[in-house]
Amino acid sequence: MIRKFFGKLYFSNILAGLTFLAATTFSYAQEHHTDSSSVVNEIEHEAETVAKNIEVHEEKVDLGHMIMHHIGDDHKWEFAHGVAIYLPCIVKTESGFQFFSAKNLEDEHGQPVEYNGLKLEHGKIHAVDGSHVLDLSITKNVTSLLISAVLLVLIFTSVAKAYTKRGMAAPKGFQSLIEPIIIFIRDEVVKANIGEKHYRRFLPYLLTLFFFIWINNMLGLLPGGANVTGNIAVTMVLAVITFLVTNLNGKSTYWGHIFAMPGVPKWLLVILTPVEIIGIFTKPISLMIRLFANITAGHIIMLSFIGLIFILKMWAVTPVVTGFAVFMNVIELLVAFLQAFIFTMLASSYIGSAVEEHHH
Repeated sequence: MIRKFFGKLYFSNILAGLTFLAATTFSYAQEHHTDSSSVVNEIEHEAETVAKNIEVHEEKVDLGHMIMHHIGDDHKWEFAHGVAIYLPCIVKTESGFQFFSAKNLEDEHGQPVEYNGLKLEHGKIHAVDGSHVLDLSITKNVTSLLISAVLLVLIFTSVAKAYTKRGMAAPKGFQSLIEPIIIFIRDEVVKANIGEKHYRRFLPYLLTLFFFIWINNMLGLLPGGANVTGNIAVTMVLAVITFLVTNLNGKSTYWGHIFAMPGVPKWLLVILTPVEIIGIFTKPISLMIRLFANITAGHIIMLSFIGLIFILKMWAVTPVVTGFAVFMNVIELLVAFLQAFIFTMLASSYIGSAVEEHHH
């Protein structure tokens, strides 16, 4: 809206300048006994052209760019238009490391500029001469990850201290909120899928996995929040860790079911064994894509609802769109918990199948 306002102001200044030019030209024509009508007509024609350009300019709403800018990563954290925090850039070039603020990579109008042979293009820092650049910058998603890590440490440290202080007494305050969730994940998810014998070994990882995803999902719903769990690189790391935990703890029974499934004719193993091997890798891929797609889709739907106001240009639809946006935001709160639960549930089931004992 601010950008549109200044765009209107810019074109209004042009109209004012043309009007002033028309008046000056008219006075000059009167003084020199010239025919001013043709001059005024030409200026009016130019003014109409500018006015048409204003209308065309106002009709162009780049909703796609706005959505991609929100769900993507960036070297600055923009909470609202014109309100941003520039993050530190750490770049390794052929000449060594460079440390600077992301503010140096754009001018006062937000357009990318060259700085020390570097330039920001499509959210990535590139060398102007085309040489190799290693970007290790603290981006918006990295900052949000650090914030979520600090929140996790503070939450579980405070709960642990409460247990140390109160012992087996009834929980109070924040402890009473977290304890039912921990017990639910322990009993209904981890223990149910892994079993009484092995669940304690994997409970810390699976609890961390659940709360990490849930907290980042919630932070992404805040105004100006980063889309961490909607970044496929983050979900890929979570899936790869789960893949390693599952297969590094796999027992002989687990591998036997993959390479030589018991009770199956040997000729059928030619078909089933490759399928089972492929399944080892498709499971983490499905984990990665499911979380990424669901969280990203939620953000796109929310922003699309808001963008309808500017596309339709009917302020009467604002209450309706706002109502839908609020409803979707409530649904997203549920999805934030649900996606963390599903990821943890599937991860625990994969681990449970790997450590399962042989049954006669």
